[in-house]
Amino acid sequence: MNVFTRDQLILNQQGAVYHLNLLPGQVADTIIVVGDPERVPKVTQYFDEVTFKTQKREFVTHTGTYKGKPLSVISSGIGTGNVEILLLELDALFNIDLEKRLPKEKRQVLQLIRIGTSGALQAAASIDSFVASQYAVGLDTLMSFYDLPQTPLEASTGENLQTLLSLPFRPYCVMGSEHLLTQLTTDMIIGNTVTTPGFYAPQGRQLQLAIKYPDLVEQLSSYEAQDFWLMNFEMETAGYYALCRLLGHEILSVSAILANRITAAFSQQAEATVDRLIRTVLERLVALK
Repeated sequence: MNVFTRDQLILNQQGAVYHLNLLPGQVADTIIVVGDPERVPKVTQYFDEVTFKTQKREFVTHTGTYKGKPLSVISSGIGTGNVEILLLELDALFNIDLEKRLPKEKRQVLQLIRIGTSGALQAAASIDSFVASQYAVGLDTLMSFYDLPQTPLEASTGENLQTLLSLPFRPYCVMGSEHLLTQLTTDMIIGNTVTTPGFYAPQGRQLQLAIKYPDLVEQLSSYEAQDFWLMNFEMETAGYYALCRLLGHEILSVSAILANRITAAFSQQAEATVDRLIRTVLERLVALK
């Protein structure tokens, strides 16, 4: 068994994982992940109690209980690069002996639920509705650095989108947790989510700079193959889905639709919609089997 060297597994002076500033025992094995650090207390305001808090950079962690269920809430910041840091360090907390710098013999499976906001790619996805991501398609290049196993449907989706969009790289496609999808998504729209590496040009927005793919939104919204089509886009979900597959953890992403890129509508009650999604997820996590 290879020892993880100090330049591979970086710990601070207290022995905590470097970016998250966390030690084993400070995080529950059911974790809500959010992008915005300010959203963490908006979730934990509903907890029975918060027993632990820490923050380093954009990574804010609160651990406590909701109706007796141990939960942690952690912010990732924006983008799949941050998601990689978050998930690899979370996995290390549970599945690496940090003192011996060795993998543990028995792996622990984590359950993660991402609560996010998103823009719709279909007119039928109404403003202030909730979308649960069955599959996620990554238009970022994070998986170019990992060997990601994919089903034939997932692989063909990446190939098709590379051809359709004339991209110099192949997108990746990954399914989330079927178990969490079944348990948590009553009354939600089930769709497939596109994850982009930016907010402006990678999502078809143009301000002062010319964009290379001006038809991106139209091409993504009209894509359909084997009854697979794209519902919404944001900036993290595909990274979560791919890395959780590789690490063996369960993950589901649910998003509040705050904008519709087809109808050009934007929510007039964004904060209330996100709060409603938070409370919905908390209640369903308590009942999770």
